[in-house]
Amino acid sequence: MDPRHELRVKIIQQLFALSFEKGKVLNKNKKTIEILKNILKINDYIKQFAPKYPIDKISKVDLAILQLAVYELLFEKQTPPKVVIDEAIELSKELGSDKTFGFVNAVLGKVYAKSKI
Repeated sequence: MDPRHELRVKIIQQLFALSFEKGKVLNKNKKTIEILKNILKINDYIKQFAPKYPIDKISKVDLAILQLAVYELLFEKQTPPKVVIDEAIELSKELGSDKTFGFVNAVLGKVYAKSKI
């Protein structure tokens, strides 16, 4: 498996765990820490582009995938956007429910379109 994919899975697991117990995850990855520093802004983007789904109603796994992808798209900007979106879709197929990948794709597509303006 691609080490970048494995790292993303680990970050999603950490974000997922933190959604239950703040600060209880040991050995947080550097990227996880950066995501947490920007979590309010990241969640604002998710709220803006998924207005029908309040943050507290989005599955915690789906939310973690979106938080990682929005961070990579708008804050980190090291990976090409289409790669970030494709990887998020793959992660949602792997970790989420049957319909997760469509939701993730729709939200990230809107985030990407807005970021190009």
